[in-house]
Amino acid sequence: MNLPSPLTAGTLIRRYKRFLADVELEDGTVVTAHCPNSGSMRGCAAPGLPVLLSRSDKPTRKLPFTWELAWINGCWVGLNTSLPNRLAWEGIENGIVTELAGYASIRGEVCYGSERSRIDLLLEGPGLCYVEVKNVTLAENGVARFPDAVTERGQKHLRELMAMVAAGARSVNLFVVQRSDVHTVTPADDIDPAYGTLLRQAAQAGVELLAYQAHITPEAINLVRPLPIIL
Repeated sequence: MNLPSPLTAGTLIRRYKRFLADVELEDGTVVTAHCPNSGSMRGCAAPGLPVLLSRSDKPTRKLPFTWELAWINGCWVGLNTSLPNRLAWEGIENGIVTELAGYASIRGEVCYGSERSRIDLLLEGPGLCYVEVKNVTLAENGVARFPDAVTERGQKHLRELMAMVAAGARSVNLFVVQRSDVHTVTPADDIDPAYGTLLRQAAQAGVELLAYQAHITPEAINLVRPLPIIL
């Protein structure tokens, strides 16, 4: 997946009100950028981080800049939560996510389940495979961790995936890790113990857990390799 080009370099001043970030550009100009990540962004929003912004020339945009990447621990980290579904879709189509190969079609944002959720990706033919995609940016000591805040939405998705398995369908929870400085993925039990408990229950109930790592440059982001999940 190609990123908007060229990206604009700057230094993070602060992230606030969830969707706003003040950034000092290389020429000293300070701009307010849209932050496309509603999570806590724990470990990814420290003042002083080098960042890269995309820019839109659409006249309807209130904020022309969007915060895309941050330089953390010697690698670029992808912060835009609108990208993981597309990364997963491309990874499946291009044969990178080998566990999900062989389906005839992919659809996105399909309504399903008793809690009226929308599945990120629905693979069809033969059979059905429900794929929930989770963006992972939190990391500590070489281990990617999810979630970075309590996620009732994520808990609901796990319940829905278990229900689909019980109904006879295939269900997958796919972690997209948007950083290259980690070697495993694990639930962040200290942050959201309920999610960690449900994730283990889901695995025991037959929900497949996958994690794929992205290679990130200022030009492009692509899934490149699977990572082990430690429960």
